[in-house]
Amino acid sequence: MAGSRTSKPVRPAEIMSEDDPLDAMLEAAEGRTRPRLEGVVIGRLTGLDGDGAPLVTVEGLAGGEPQRARATAAFRGADVGCEVALMFEGGDPERPIAMGLIQHPGGAPASRLEAPVETLVLEAGRELVLRCGESSITLTRAGKILLRGAYLLSRSSGVNRIQGGSIQLN
Repeated sequence: MAGSRTSKPVRPAEIMSEDDPLDAMLEAAEGRTRPRLEGVVIGRLTGLDGDGAPLVTVEGLAGGEPQRARATAAFRGADVGCEVALMFEGGDPERPIAMGLIQHPGGAPASRLEAPVETLVLEAGRELVLRCGESSITLTRAGKILLRGAYLLSRSSGVNRIQGGSIQLN
């Protein structure tokens, strides 16, 4: 018949992987389906959003802009900059799932960015101890801070204040 359009058959996998099946059918019928990413893709963890969800980038995708990803593993601020294994829900490049950090021989995660951690919080229920050799800093739940060492130096370029209910020297 003159003037009739032939349509390409729609495969169920193309429909099931999209948010809106009608849009998927129209895209498939018009031959403008989105590229699909199959298998594991290596990206980089570029940050965590306010809810703690990973922000990831993959070279050549989304213009290099970080994308919010769902995750199957927990990520920390210290992991920012590391390589991460990604899969994409339904092969959709706009729906990343962070599977975990890429590990290298020796158990160390892939190279981190050289960005320093802004704030690091360590919490303990009863007592927190930092120890190196014969030196230690102990923080207790009662509010005590104990400094121990063979030599203690306190240096300041500004005012070095010592305040307390009472101060005992020697």
